[in-house]
Amino acid sequence: MGIKPRILTIDRNQRNLELLNQFLGKEGYETLPMTTLSDLAKILEHPEKLGLALVDISGFDRSIWEYCEQLSNKGIPLLVVAPQQLANIRQEGLSHGADGVLFKPLVVKELMSLIRSLIREDSNE
Repeated sequence: MGIKPRILTIDRNQRNLELLNQFLGKEGYETLPMTTLSDLAKILEHPEKLGLALVDISGFDRSIWEYCEQLSNKGIPLLVVAPQQLANIRQEGLSHGADGVLFKPLVVKELMSLIRSLIREDSNE
C-alpha cells in the first residue's frame, strides 16, 4: 500500500487540533494543522498536496463556509466538524461542499470510516 494522502486539519482550539493530529498520526496519516483562515487561504493556493480536509467550524465566523466551498471546488474531500447537532448546521455544511458533517464529541469509528471512504473514493478517480 502506498503513502496515505495528507489531511488538512483546521481548528481554532490549539489543544483539540493537537489531539486530533496525534490521533491521525497514530493511524498513519500525515497532517497539515492550521488554526487561522489566513493560513488556510495560503494553502488553497497550492492544494494539490491535500487528500482530505477536516474543518472544525467552532470559533470561526461565517466566512469559514467560503473556504469550505473553495476546498470542495478544488476537488478536496471535506469533512466538517460542528459543536452541536443541529439540522441547519448539517444542511449548511452540505450546501457549502462538505462530503460529511460530524458532531462533537467525535465518534472515532465514524470519523475513521468517513476518512477512509473519502480518501479511497478520491484515489479511485
